[in-house]
Amino acid sequence: MRRCLALVAVASAVFAAGVFAAEPAEMYELSGQVVPAMGARVSLFGTSTPFSAETIADLTGHFRFKKLRPGLYTLAIFNRRRGEARRTVEIGPALADSKGRISIKLDLQDADFVFASTLARHLVSTRQLAIPAAATRDYQEAQKELGRRDGDAAVKHLEHAVELAPQFSAAWNSLGVIAYQTRKYGRAEECFRKAVEADPALYEPLVNLGGVTLTLHKFDDAMNYNLRAVFERPNDALANSQLGLTYYSVGQLDLAVKYLERARQLDPASFTYPQMVLFQIHSRRGERSAAAADLEDFLTHHPDWAQAAKMRETIANLRAEQ
Repeated sequence: MRRCLALVAVASAVFAAGVFAAEPAEMYELSGQVVPAMGARVSLFGTSTPFSAETIADLTGHFRFKKLRPGLYTLAIFNRRRGEARRTVEIGPALADSKGRISIKLDLQDADFVFASTLARHLVSTRQLAIPAAATRDYQEAQKELGRRDGDAAVKHLEHAVELAPQFSAAWNSLGVIAYQTRKYGRAEECFRKAVEADPALYEPLVNLGGVTLTLHKFDDAMNYNLRAVFERPNDALANSQLGLTYYSVGQLDLAVKYLERARQLDPASFTYPQMVLFQIHSRRGERSAAAADLEDFLTHHPDWAQAAKMRETIANLRAEQ
């Protein structure tokens, strides 16, 4: 079963500015190549709005998605032998050619993949066998609606799925993701908790619960869930970023830097924007060179940031004051 999108509130908790200067009507094409070449299932998830799509990478590792709106997406690559790897991808005019095409190459190492628990998700489990076929069909229809960017229709299918099968953890998680993306944080927390209760072994609702409790300033819960997530997947950029922001929120800045830097290393373009929080910390400490470097690194990976010009002014001022 397809993994659902994991979320975090880092950007909204630190900067409230819009991300992209591009007009929403613009559409782009993403073509990519997985290196080393492998056949793989490639999924694309919207990070801030309900959307999902799926395609297959051929044996040379090439894949393509069409008609994408500007924004940030999570790209998930699943290979039965290696497991699943994830990267954040930005879609926008600064990265596209004159025809709106964006090309990326994903050079993936063994350490980038999660295998055991990922493989279990993609195979039929005993728990999955207990879910009625009608509920599974509703879940599959919801994914199709997300591909059409119809979140409301997806919610109807998912709500019917959990009505038929209250133990359907993946459906609860999807409901939580959509609720989070539409800023219904209380509902998102409720759904993620139900998903964790239904299947404590499923990773996505655990890390998502860490994100939503952080958004709701429930820092004790956030610390618990995000520590558990990092312990379970130490190479997950999302978990590291959320744990870093949790430490930032409770004033433990050294630990915040440790995990935010790790998140930046794992996924430099991460939709959690670890550079933004690191900038706040380095600025607070009077570390101007490091603060400027944070913003420079951020703009390298997010050139379509709506306030890029102001950010460059900030960088120039920081460099001038060294």
